Amino acid sequence: MNTSYNPLRSFFAPVRALFVSDASAGVLLILVAAAAMLAANSPFSEEYRELFYGDLRWTPIAKLDDLHLWINDGLMAIFFFVVGLEVKREVIAGQLADPMKRRLPVVAAGAGMFVPALVYMLVSGGGQYTSGWAIPAATDIAFAMGVLGLLGNRVPASLRLFLLTVAIVDDIGAVLVIALFYTPTIKVMWLVASIVVVGVMVGLGKARVSVLWPYLLLALVLWYCVLNTGVHATIAGVVAALTIPMMRKDGNSMLEKLEHNLAPWSAYLIVPVFGFANAGVALQGLGVEALFDPLPYAIAAGLVVGKQLGIFGAVWLAVKSGFAQKPDRASWAEIYGISILCGIGFTMSLFIGGLAFPGNQLLIDEAKLGILCGSAISAVLGYIVLRMTTTHPEEDCSDQGNQPARG
Repeated sequence: MNTSYNPLRSFFAPVRALFVSDASAGVLLILVAAAAMLAANSPFSEEYRELFYGDLRWTPIAKLDDLHLWINDGLMAIFFFVVGLEVKREVIAGQLADPMKRRLPVVAAGAGMFVPALVYMLVSGGGQYTSGWAIPAATDIAFAMGVLGLLGNRVPASLRLFLLTVAIVDDIGAVLVIALFYTPTIKVMWLVASIVVVGVMVGLGKARVSVLWPYLLLALVLWYCVLNTGVHATIAGVVAALTIPMMRKDGNSMLEKLEHNLAPWSAYLIVPVFGFANAGVALQGLGVEALFDPLPYAIAAGLVVGKQLGIFGAVWLAVKSGFAQKPDRASWAEIYGISILCGIGFTMSLFIGGLAFPGNQLLIDEAKLGILCGSAISAVLGYIVLRMTTTHPEEDCSDQGNQPARG
């Protein structure tokens, strides 16, 4: 293999990286966010808002009476289903299956949720903003991996794996937060119905049923039941995914094949559609000074400052105390750069922002502003730190395309 340095090849490495899965999903989200902002502040802003928030002439479910609700409560359930599949695979047969290997990312993810929430509360002052504490606690893996993909193979594989594992644990935490803290009321009968459906799905797994259609049909029934409980309907996606068997009777993969089939749809269709529907903020009437209002300022501070302090601090303490091992071949500067990238909170932060301030469009728009600014700052700073500090030679990054696209 020819390892000689080629300046031209090095110069075009970020361009090549745009066409591998790690980068392309994240770059697509960047373009979608920009398009949403342009649409919300263009002469077509009314049409943009009417498209997603206008009453539908006909809807099969009365609770979902506009396109925005169908996207956030319906389409995003598939995104959460993919998250659930990935979580189960990682816990049973992946990085989270080994107690020693999961120590560092679990501790880092926990601190990476707690410290941003603390920073948010300190900066915002609480009060009417208290319910938004979880907004900066989330990490957008597609966005973060997209930025990382632009660096080619300069970043060691151990840190890519660390970032992925932290994001998986972060996803688990975000799902629990939504279920526990953003569920105002629960309708008991629908909850009982949901439990019964889950019981049937678990029974199918115990009986080693190896065809997918019964699981998928029951997953749809579970989604409808959860939608009517008062718990956010997307939680049904995670719960349903956890009932999918890992293997068929013949020994072939069942869960992983389903995940690989759905992951590109999640990364390249569902998440971008969600982003376009949710990232648009009408700046008219807000002004530049709105960035320094308590809510957007607190969210941006949580993402930019809280994430890097929480994750890097937790990693440093865990390694120095001997509780966990530092990622292989990774320098402290590179770990710091990865910690900054975890401050990109696009998808899940936007999702929680909509749940935190229901019916208050001004606060929702201010939350979006803080999320977009905090995520952009984290992306740029993280890229610069990693680009300047990495000591690993760039290699051909074409093999990265073998990794499944993630949402």
